[in-house]
Amino acid sequence: MIRIGIGGWTYPPWRGVFYPPGLTQARELEHASRQLTSIEINGTFYGSQKPESFRRWVAETPDDFVFSVKGPRFTTHRRVLAEAGESVERFFAGGVRELGKKLGPVLWQFAPTKKFDPEDFAAFLALLPKDVRHAVEVRHDSFVTPDFVATARKAGVAIAFVESDKHPPIDEATADFTYARLEKTKADIETGYTEPELRAWAKRAREWETKGKRDVFIYMISGAKERAPAAAVALIGELGK
Repeated sequence: MIRIGIGGWTYPPWRGVFYPPGLTQARELEHASRQLTSIEINGTFYGSQKPESFRRWVAETPDDFVFSVKGPRFTTHRRVLAEAGESVERFFAGGVRELGKKLGPVLWQFAPTKKFDPEDFAAFLALLPKDVRHAVEVRHDSFVTPDFVATARKAGVAIAFVESDKHPPIDEATADFTYARLEKTKADIETGYTEPELRAWAKRAREWETKGKRDVFIYMISGAKERAPAAAVALIGELGK
């Protein structure tokens, strides 16, 4: 299974382009979820969401649609990760499980200044509920080490592959799925990426899926954000060829 999507669905520059003219904001998720196969909910990174919001999002999307959810920064942006247990519990008790079968991976993104502390990071991963898939996005060079890969693999947690010039890309199979965030869409290209680039990403997605026998989640994030939906739709089309 390969799922392609975007981060969030509320972004004014998408209106009249990705979203048809005249479409009300209340129907944007309904529209987006029928063009894409997944969406990363990123509002959860900044603050808690109400349980009824999650239930509404489930009702507005197709039966086979899947959300990934970004874990709160209050959990990840702390000096001692091993002390995040209460924060993790509060997050999962706050409504995210209302997504039910539409709940995909939870992404835990760490600050660029956060360095790899083997014992502390392992302690954090042990706090995560085992009945949910988890991915971690690390952004400090100290994580580029076999010890980190082994720690993630032991916990069955995916290391997010991030296409970025700012942070180290780590492409290692440590879970039963791959989580990728592509950040290099270009404003002067209608589909965000050129056709050769899209073909290359489609090939890589198939390799992640078939060689590793893994599910794949790819999200168009940052870069020229106004191009993210077009890039996601184009990649879905490329995979369908």
